[in-house]
Amino acid sequence: MKSKITLTPIASVQNSRVEVEDDNWGDVISILVLDPSLPEDALLGIESFSHAEIIFYFHLVSDTKIETGARHPRNNPDWPKVGILSQRGKNRPNRLGATIVKILKREGRHLHVQGLDAVNGTPIFDIKPVLREFLPNEDVRQPQWATELMKNYWKK
Repeated sequence: MKSKITLTPIASVQNSRVEVEDDNWGDVISILVLDPSLPEDALLGIESFSHAEIIFYFHLVSDTKIETGARHPRNNPDWPKVGILSQRGKNRPNRLGATIVKILKREGRHLHVQGLDAVNGTPIFDIKPVLREFLPNEDVRQPQWATELMKNYWKK
């Protein structure tokens, strides 16, 4: 099952956040700068969508911080121990993050977005427009600890 996959970033993040923080990502404005290896028209039409899903790499997480088993989210002992794949922490085995952002505008090779929870310099692996049909068409459920954890995450 173990095979090596090589990914090349397609863009990078420019924003004012230089340190990883757990909360207050809602008003963060980022510019995703398309890599020179891709043509500018790779972004053509993205501005006609309201939101995009961004797949990125938690590049500041060191190998020694990677979790593969269970832990308390945010190391909070008041929350249950759950597997790393049952939470959205950055210390994941492949260090991949995924966030749905609001598209503000596109200027050539620059995509301006709001609400990306990635720091300045973060490599971007993919940008996908959000289509209603890919969102759940049923109620989404989650445990209470997850609701508590996210209370201030998108706070502006």
